Amino acid sequence: MRHLIPLVITLALLPPAASAAPAPQPVAVTMSSTAQFVLTGGGYGHGVGMSQFGAFAQASAGRTYRDILGFYYQGAEIGTALLAKVRVLVASGRRSVRIGSTVPFRVRDAGSVAYVLPAGELVVTPDLKVTVDGVPAGLTAPLTFRPGKGAPLLLDGKGYRGDLRVSVVQGALQVVDDVGLDAYLLGVVPGEVPKEWPAEALRAQAVAARSYALASLVKGKQWDLYSDVRSQVYYGVEREAPSTSAAVKSTRGEVLTFDGKVVAAFYYSSSGGRTAASEDVFGVPYAYLQSVADPWDDVSPFHRWEPRVFTAATLARAFGLGAPVADVRAVPTPSGRPSTVLVTTRDGATVQLSAAEVRARLGLRSTAFRLGVLRFARPGAPSAAGAPVTLSGIARDVEGAVLEKLGADGTWVRAARLRPAPDGTFTVTLRPKQTSTFRLSAAGLPGPALTLTVAPGTTG
Repeated sequence: MRHLIPLVITLALLPPAASAAPAPQPVAVTMSSTAQFVLTGGGYGHGVGMSQFGAFAQASAGRTYRDILGFYYQGAEIGTALLAKVRVLVASGRRSVRIGSTVPFRVRDAGSVAYVLPAGELVVTPDLKVTVDGVPAGLTAPLTFRPGKGAPLLLDGKGYRGDLRVSVVQGALQVVDDVGLDAYLLGVVPGEVPKEWPAEALRAQAVAARSYALASLVKGKQWDLYSDVRSQVYYGVEREAPSTSAAVKSTRGEVLTFDGKVVAAFYYSSSGGRTAASEDVFGVPYAYLQSVADPWDDVSPFHRWEPRVFTAATLARAFGLGAPVADVRAVPTPSGRPSTVLVTTRDGATVQLSAAEVRARLGLRSTAFRLGVLRFARPGAPSAAGAPVTLSGIARDVEGAVLEKLGADGTWVRAARLRPAPDGTFTVTLRPKQTSTFRLSAAGLPGPALTLTVAPGTTG
């Protein structure tokens, strides 16, 4: 929910000092100043647990999968999985499904009536009539289809290991794959990381995925796991590869444990250089999911994003606000990522957005972002040529903030390196001899410009 907070602004504008003893002229920061906003950041995903690109870099450097897991899940140990099979929901709410095999297979109903079915494909509808030897047979739900020797079952042309259990729920079909835990992982790991990656990175992924599956079993349902991102994406047989299958088999039954329990081994693509603590993202503290510096992640193509600049109007549109944005301030989490962002508009209201909402509205890959502010204060009256003028403004949450001057040839040259105070405010004293245009820049991107007017025929 957004909260509107009234914002009180005090305007101060001091007159210029006498020309006999010129003094720097402070310039007020006013809400009428045009601001621009610089977005920087890095990473891809929620940032909790293992960076997959970090695992790749560690494996490439000769570290083992145990080293990798110990780095990202600090304090966790390798244990043994106690569950051998899982039930994965692979279809629901369907009016019909196609089930088949390239070899003869079997079906058994709730009354333990079993039939051998020829190689091929049959269509199952909620009436559960299955044609056996050319004769339709009405069976009692649930139906359990079992694979024949040497070939998996096919669901709508897609191969799955294990048995497929078909039930009727509220008049529609539901299909659950009863499959061995490690056979399930054969269809998970190759969808999470490239099969060409080093073997130790693949092993780390296998153990993390096995642990995550067991730590996130669905309660109170006829299945244990979803086949999509609500659990882990399960691709079945189609994505299996020799390298990832070897990683699963060589770590057979291994899981991460902490205090005797299987850990929630969250993972994602790229940390951006620092992982996030679980409490900062999910609101639940886990001792093994604390924020750590992650220098290994610098191999990721998402480690640092290309900086972007937003105007006051474009940022307002992105956030769905009715007035241009005048200021933004992030409320950081202990791990350094923003928790919430306070967005102040020119009409004096402040809107509070969660970091997740900012990520969604701006289309960001993670919440490891900074939304910096570049803004000039409006200058006072025209100054005398060569008289000292104090130019002030805000350069908050930006990197490499500089003041640039527009040259006579139309190019911008650096006029001063800014050293903002902790609150982002800055001042710089200039002695312009003629009317000159300056601009703020940060992260290599141009920001707002401002012209200092020198009164004609005057000297300081």
